[in-house]
Amino acid sequence: MGKDKVHMNLVVVGHVDAGKSTATGHLIYKCGGIDKRTIEKFEKEAAEIGKASFKYAWVLDKLKAERERGITIDIALWKFESPKSVFTIIDAPGHRDFIKNMITGTSQADAAILMIDSTHGGFEAGISKDGQTREHALLAFTLGVKQMVVCCNKMDDKTVTYAQSRYDEISKEVGAYLKRVGYNPEKVRFIPISGWQGDNMIERSDNMPWYKGPTLLDALDMLEPPVRPVDKPLRLPLQDVYKIGGIGTVPVGRVETGIMKPGDVVTFAPANVTTEVKSIEMHHEQLAEAQPGDNVGFNVKNVSVKDIRRGNEAADFTAQVIVLNHPGQISNGYAPSGDAAIVKMVPQKPMCVEVFNDYAPLGRFAVRDMRQTVAVGIIKGVNKKEGSGGKVTKAAAKAAKK
Repeated sequence: MGKDKVHMNLVVVGHVDAGKSTATGHLIYKCGGIDKRTIEKFEKEAAEIGKASFKYAWVLDKLKAERERGITIDIALWKFESPKSVFTIIDAPGHRDFIKNMITGTSQADAAILMIDSTHGGFEAGISKDGQTREHALLAFTLGVKQMVVCCNKMDDKTVTYAQSRYDEISKEVGAYLKRVGYNPEKVRFIPISGWQGDNMIERSDNMPWYKGPTLLDALDMLEPPVRPVDKPLRLPLQDVYKIGGIGTVPVGRVETGIMKPGDVVTFAPANVTTEVKSIEMHHEQLAEAQPGDNVGFNVKNVSVKDIRRGNEAADFTAQVIVLNHPGQISNGYAPSGDAAIVKMVPQKPMCVEVFNDYAPLGRFAVRDMRQTVAVGIIKGVNKKEGSGGKVTKAAAKAAKK
């Protein structure tokens, strides 16, 4: 992977069946992420279980269980390259149960691709109150993803037939909503595409001569590269922790601030476990150092998977909260939907947060209940708990003496 290229993390959001996995898979397939033989194998497997139209999505749906159900569950990390950038796709699933996954995924993204189903009926379902188009756009903005590209997908559908009028209608309605959420509509590009046929994905489409803007790949190359805070202390929220035979415990996550190198001594909160980093990998390549924005796995010594887990610890924190919709009771001077308040929150379980102004990625959160996002917020102040218990591994003690 070219270290001199800009590294961007993208999250793909949108309503279920908007064609996120197909369009994303197509991009990865065309931009060298996957070889032709693998795609042919996917085509054969997809046809065998009667889902031939899923071949590009297959690229992303690696897990067997996902394949058979035809939905993307876990956040799959895939990369593709343009002449200017290396993009890591964090494929955020569209089903309502999976918004939790989306929240951990979007907190790692530099930009979002909002996938819209342009078909008649499909767009209306996605943008409705029960659809996920609005919620995903709002969550992306709240979780700090300030750049967005909107794809009006399925332009090849027989209800659309590449019509400019449909593209204009969708751009107008979605643009107005994104403006209300907080995006600057002048900076959000709307691209009419077919994730299946490939129109306007990488090459310009002859089917839509009326569209004069960039292709999807060009639009992604026009995104502002993120500023990476290398001079702050290391903060690395964990996505997961794996036990790998012959290697040991491998936590996985994205470096948000600071730098991590093999030999560094790190502390995991809330377990308060201190140990040494043995090696760091990204996309199966060893790294001499991990910088902000890198999605990495790193091997740690003398620590079991039980000792470390996702999430971190605060005694209580003060946050600016906006109530979005309200399925039940919010007590203590309840604020109706759309209202904002400064709230003191005391977590029931160990949880790690930081002040938004110091560490933005760790200073945002969403409150969910009854499968709905009830409120979103940013953290203004944290009263941290002293770490109790915990352990310092032999490897860390040894490294500290060096």
